Amino acid sequence: MDTHTPEPADEAMVAEHANVAGSLVLDVRRTGAFEQATTQLPGATWRDPAQVTQWAAFVPRDRPVTVYCVHGHEVSRNTAQQLRGLGVSARYLRGGIEGWSQAGMPVVDKE
Repeated sequence: MDTHTPEPADEAMVAEHANVAGSLVLDVRRTGAFEQATTQLPGATWRDPAQVTQWAAFVPRDRPVTVYCVHGHEVSRNTAQQLRGLGVSARYLRGGIEGWSQAGMPVVDKE
């Protein structure tokens, strides 16, 4: 179970399950974790977190962006922070896809 609590300064970057709707959802699990995974959040697109500076230019600035990794720890938090520094309204999903799934939220087969 994910017991990580974001630092208070992180709280503005946290997306709860209820407020993901309407955002662009980006799966930023590390390459190995993504390749082994069988599911993803509905409508999510995978982006390599190690290449965020290369693909960030193509992320819209006019809508919120939610990123997630496996557990909602450093990978998604760091990616959201980098995107915010580049002018994207980015947040990371609390608990990652693991927490999402455990809460009974919908997942789809990975394409």
